[in-house]
Amino acid sequence: MHFLTRTRAAAMAGHLVKNPFLLLLQPRRLCTTAASSSAAAGELAPASVVEDTPRDDDLAEESRSRPVRDTCKLLELRGSWTPKLEAQLRHLLRVLSPPQVRAVLRAQAQADARAAFEFFRWADRQWRYRHAPEVFDEMLSLLSRTRLHDPARRVMRLMIRRRIRRGTRQFAHLMLSYSRAGKLRSAMRVLQLMQKDGCAPDISICNMAVNVLVVAGRIDKALEFSDRMRCVGVEPDVVTYNCLIKGLCSVRRVVEALEMIGVMLQNGCPPDKVTYYTVMGFLCKEKRVSEVRGLLGRMRNDAGLFPDQVTYNMLIHVLAKHGHADEALEFLRESEGKRFRVDEVGYSAVVHSFCLNGRMAEAKEIVGEMISKECRPDVVTYSAVVDGFCRIGEIDQARKMMKHMYKNGCKPNIVTHTALLNGLCKAGKTSEAWELLNNSGEEWWTPSDITYSVVMHGFRREGKLKESCDVVAQMLQKGFFPTTVEINLLIHALCQEGKPAEAKDFMEQCQSKGCTINVINFTTVIHGFSRQGDLESALSLLDDLYLSNRHPDVVTYTVVVNALGKKGRLKEATELVKKMLNRGIVPTLVTYRTVIHRYCEKGKVEELLDLLDKMLARQELKSVYNQVIEKLCALGKINEAYSLLSKVLRTASQRDAQTCHILMESFLNRGLAIQSYNVACQMFQRNLIPDIKLCRKVDSQLTLQKQPAAGKLIVKFLERGLLKQEE
Repeated sequence: MHFLTRTRAAAMAGHLVKNPFLLLLQPRRLCTTAASSSAAAGELAPASVVEDTPRDDDLAEESRSRPVRDTCKLLELRGSWTPKLEAQLRHLLRVLSPPQVRAVLRAQAQADARAAFEFFRWADRQWRYRHAPEVFDEMLSLLSRTRLHDPARRVMRLMIRRRIRRGTRQFAHLMLSYSRAGKLRSAMRVLQLMQKDGCAPDISICNMAVNVLVVAGRIDKALEFSDRMRCVGVEPDVVTYNCLIKGLCSVRRVVEALEMIGVMLQNGCPPDKVTYYTVMGFLCKEKRVSEVRGLLGRMRNDAGLFPDQVTYNMLIHVLAKHGHADEALEFLRESEGKRFRVDEVGYSAVVHSFCLNGRMAEAKEIVGEMISKECRPDVVTYSAVVDGFCRIGEIDQARKMMKHMYKNGCKPNIVTHTALLNGLCKAGKTSEAWELLNNSGEEWWTPSDITYSVVMHGFRREGKLKESCDVVAQMLQKGFFPTTVEINLLIHALCQEGKPAEAKDFMEQCQSKGCTINVINFTTVIHGFSRQGDLESALSLLDDLYLSNRHPDVVTYTVVVNALGKKGRLKEATELVKKMLNRGIVPTLVTYRTVIHRYCEKGKVEELLDLLDKMLARQELKSVYNQVIEKLCALGKINEAYSLLSKVLRTASQRDAQTCHILMESFLNRGLAIQSYNVACQMFQRNLIPDIKLCRKVDSQLTLQKQPAAGKLIVKFLERGLLKQEE
């Protein structure tokens, strides 16, 4: 049953006759937060949830017709649009039939759905032309495959305004667009839009809603929604249950998924193979083979579905993919015992799983078995074995396997060669790998950017940075570009060896060849110059970075400020920090620590306080003065630290008490008990209770020094009733 008739609705509560959606959308809101974009956009609805607009058999032929081809050519010229071209397009539009307009939309959407929507809007505004209903359906169908929910909403509103027929399929397309964009709340509001439009829910739109909730990870809401479907006369079908079972397995609620299969049988909705495959897939990931076999028995006994070749192929591939090679091989043997044909793809999956586990003897044995059974291993199978030998360092065996490939009429491809080169590099034989790479033309194979990257990283790990840079140079000559991360690794390695000038030249060489150079690459070179003490080069590079519209970040500034402070050039460091603040860059905790350390080290407390006031105006940090006092204490400048005590005691927090204790310890270590006593007294005045053990040490020193303040701290504890609690 697809629609809730008025007769059946009258048998329910009266208010449900007018609003069947109330049961679907009540009592709680379906969503309080937007769904994750990656989850919502990552999967499609099941094939039976949304049926595309029926495609005419002649639509493919219409796309090859002259008017359609001419229209598409004109649309390709929209970057250099002229009134003459628009007039030609307008003329073509008037002779296009609705199937031809659909063909144009589909052709445009292959490159960019936005271009298709722009043509749709332009055509709809032309004089004496109106889109046919099937054109609206086509546009909605194309947009449902993208995240362009706003254009889809505008198409639906135009259909409502023009009173063009609308059904659940059109609303399902709109819901799917919202779902792909991660707009869960908006996707579910499509049901309310249907209600206002007078369109009753059917199984397709309900299945779409269930799928949206499942993909968004709201499995409990999906279960609740499926229960309400029955209240509006829509019985869940096998697609509904499959969506729910998939959602339950995705959140590891496999027991409930198995129970739902029993519910399907009780409700007269026999599960199909997809139902069982979904649960089996989860069990295979968890290596619960005994439960998989039990489910195979249930599939045969309860639903009358017998395991076939597809079933075994699914089990073999899922088990092999998750590294359960023995179990995958067990099902492969069982499949052969039942006279099902296992192709090279199934064998390759098992071989690859053994190789990943380093069990090369078993992998090699299966390859030999394939040859004996006249199931010729393909290049994927051989490449997996070559990579497996390289992983465990048996390069000679990998070479033998490549020769074996040639003997069996299978030519190694780029993946095979890259696996061999990677193994050589990991074995410390990068020079040999580089030689093989240079001889690739003689071997009739073409290296890729990944191949070059493998050799480049091999030289870098061996400390051969010149050779690594040579690989990058050849890489650039071949038209391949290293990533910014790979460039930064080489730059960092050069700087670590004390060669920042070479790192800078290398970076500029990459930049001149068209590589993407970012702020991090500049910062690495600047740090290299700073570590060497070449501050002029670092400052010059910092200016170059800003002039090239690659604005330095807070890390770059912090590196240079630290280097200037280390050299005692605090005036320049101050100016640089001010420049950073004026450019709107917010200082971080590391920036504060760097500035505090360098200024305290040089005893420039007044300059530090002025600079901190400017930094705090940009980014507040409550513990900044605590850090200053603690750093001064660590450097032995306790008098300067004591002069800042009033700034710390303004908040009277536990962090402040910790700072006061550090200051008291510093005074005690230098025999200045009376100053330590004064700190404790100020803590009492701010309702901060000093540490009793520390106060007893202070009192002991005061007594030894015969100070009149001896014993007064203990009296303060007794007056507050704290000494008894400590004892």
